Amino acid sequence: MKTELKIAWRYLFAKKQYNAIHIISGISAAAIGVVTAAMICVLSVMNGFGVMVEQLFSQFDPDIRIEAVSGKSFHDEGEQFDALRQLPAVALVSQTIEETALLQFEDRQMPVRLCGVDSIFPTLTHIQDIITDGEYEVHDGAFDRAVLGRGLAWQIGVGAHFIHPLQLYAPKRTARVNMLRPDQAFNEEICFIAGTFAVQQAQYDDEMMLVDIPLTRRLLEYGEKEVTALLIQLSPNASARQAERDIQSLLGKDYNVLNRYEQQADFFRILRVEKLLTTLLLVFILLIASFNIIGSLSMLIIDKQSDIQTLSHLGANQQTIRRVFLFEGWMISTLGAICGLVVGLIICLLQEHFGLLKLGNGAEYVVSAYPVAVQATDLLIVTIVVLSLGFIAAWIPARRIKDSIH
Repeated sequence: MKTELKIAWRYLFAKKQYNAIHIISGISAAAIGVVTAAMICVLSVMNGFGVMVEQLFSQFDPDIRIEAVSGKSFHDEGEQFDALRQLPAVALVSQTIEETALLQFEDRQMPVRLCGVDSIFPTLTHIQDIITDGEYEVHDGAFDRAVLGRGLAWQIGVGAHFIHPLQLYAPKRTARVNMLRPDQAFNEEICFIAGTFAVQQAQYDDEMMLVDIPLTRRLLEYGEKEVTALLIQLSPNASARQAERDIQSLLGKDYNVLNRYEQQADFFRILRVEKLLTTLLLVFILLIASFNIIGSLSMLIIDKQSDIQTLSHLGANQQTIRRVFLFEGWMISTLGAICGLVVGLIICLLQEHFGLLKLGNGAEYVVSAYPVAVQATDLLIVTIVVLSLGFIAAWIPARRIKDSIH
């Protein structure tokens, strides 16, 4: 094995007069390196977008969210919920009620995702950090206030300093609709806008409206302890995975215990699918680049016919000669992979620290430059894929060595 490797090393790196075969070998290594660097950069940028959006969600989503498996609501009372609040991993528990309601301002109406929150909510989330206008306040001691998503406020035509009230309507839970007076089938509440927030996600900014939870209970006719979800903040040193298992075990199968990723399962599922499809596309490009190795090795085998005959006369068998050219092809792909990994990492580091590649003029996006997050698993996967395809590309011409031995 050592002899074959030395011969292959000499063919590739020894001082020699460069000809077309050696130039093609260099081009093959360069092509592998370019595609490898591209894979590292593209996957790292996709990771960067994932991390960025995860941080945006973390400003609003709690560490853990508890929902009922069946039905819209449940009652936050009983021994199991008392025990939940006593768990060492649980720092804060906040009640919330979410339901669709009709928002009216002057002559404009639109459905909204009404979210009633308690006094613990601003401590449990980072809502104060994403207020874009006005302030966070859902009750000022005399009047009910509301904090709207920035997109929702723009659509309904209100701002943080408007003094006209907002009207909220929701159908009564038990009343029958009177066709002569259909307005009597709805509950009505009013509140005044206090501010706007922006999570930079349409499902929040264009739909959500935060109000005080007593107002929501009155509007939707919910009981004092009735909620649609419990929001939990974990203790600083708590293990999120262990806490999730403990809470699920405590509450049983009637409740869903959702971590941050499960709360946004659809988004992260789409992100994983996009990353997988992008990886497959880049692997296909790498496969095309690997054909250069097949061409350069085939030409090298033809060029080294005399060497093959000499090795055969010296006692080298077919497998030994085949391994020489197999190592030759694998070294071409390895050289390209190493250069590509180094170049890709350098580009990612430069992008991360200096933001060389911008996103438009910066004002239209959450970040001014493409975000980057290099993950060790991506480096490992890319390396394995490149070396595997390189081995296959080298094996195809090497297996035909027997036709050259007379």
